[in-house]
Amino acid sequence: MAPARRTAAVIAALLGAALSCAVPALPASAGPVTALAAAPNGTDDEGGSDTLRQQLDAASRGYLDAKAKLDNSTKRQKELASHLDSLDGEARMRSQTVGNLAGAAYRTGRIGPVTALLNSDSPDGFLDTAARLQVVASNEDRQLRALLDTRDQESRAKQAVEKEIAEQRTQLAVMGKRKQQAEQALAVAARGRSTAGSGDTGDTGSPGGTSTAVAKAAPRNSDGSWPAESCSVNDPTTTGCITPRTLHAMNEARAAGFTHFVSCHRNGGSGEHPKGRACDFAAAKGGFEGVASGADKTYGNNLAAYFIKNSDRLAVLYVIWFKRIWLPSSGWKAYSGGNGDPSSDHTNHVHLSVY
Repeated sequence: MAPARRTAAVIAALLGAALSCAVPALPASAGPVTALAAAPNGTDDEGGSDTLRQQLDAASRGYLDAKAKLDNSTKRQKELASHLDSLDGEARMRSQTVGNLAGAAYRTGRIGPVTALLNSDSPDGFLDTAARLQVVASNEDRQLRALLDTRDQESRAKQAVEKEIAEQRTQLAVMGKRKQQAEQALAVAARGRSTAGSGDTGDTGSPGGTSTAVAKAAPRNSDGSWPAESCSVNDPTTTGCITPRTLHAMNEARAAGFTHFVSCHRNGGSGEHPKGRACDFAAAKGGFEGVASGADKTYGNNLAAYFIKNSDRLAVLYVIWFKRIWLPSSGWKAYSGGNGDPSSDHTNHVHLSVY
């Protein structure tokens, strides 16, 4: 070997040794993997495209907004129907009372002052009779006015019930459109993956899992809607921020026994993570590893089931786990990043997005 070539080989060997010392390989048992690897072709570690996630976000938010309005309207309708039943009973009672008074007046006739005087033995008797008649007439007037007022209230309550029914029909239509929007977006994404030859797009059935734990409900507005929240509280899993509802969901999951590694806020990428509205829950206790199996997969199944069981309490937008996505409008659907890695296919962690 020529001197120059030998010198270059020695320098290369020295550089290689230096680099291997400076950046040692991290063994699988060295600790939790705290970041998911980025994926190519316009996708990130959460799989799917930016457009798909935006459409799913909009569809789920619209669905939950309409559902909150529907639930609130249904509650008002029940209250109005109960009030209407009460008014109906009161109106029947008042109608009977007024009818009895009217029947008595018809049978006996209205006794005027002159007739009362003629039938009285003395002026004092006339005054007593006139006073009694005035009281009876006044009572009849009050009963009649009370009946008319009750019937007026009854009429307004019926109109209010009809208005609530119309509102419910509107919200049901909105929910139907949002469901269609989400399912169309997923169908388009699935066709794109198939065209690209990515292979398996995931099962549409439930991954299974059970949970009996009931989460404490996150605060709502008085009308049942979810208040707007920003990335305003410290994320205990990173150095970033998350929303109060995201923190609430994470804490409730921990309280329910799901204590494996979690990572929420990320500066890069798209979706809810940079906005503090999402967390990734590792299936393995040590962090984001390979495709979950055995006890790790059972853990992921049960965690996904927990979030779905408590979706109304935790403001769940969607859950992604093992090549599937759960939407409040549609249940489980196929979902895969198409990269074949555990991160984009969500086979090593459960992704939770909250409103």
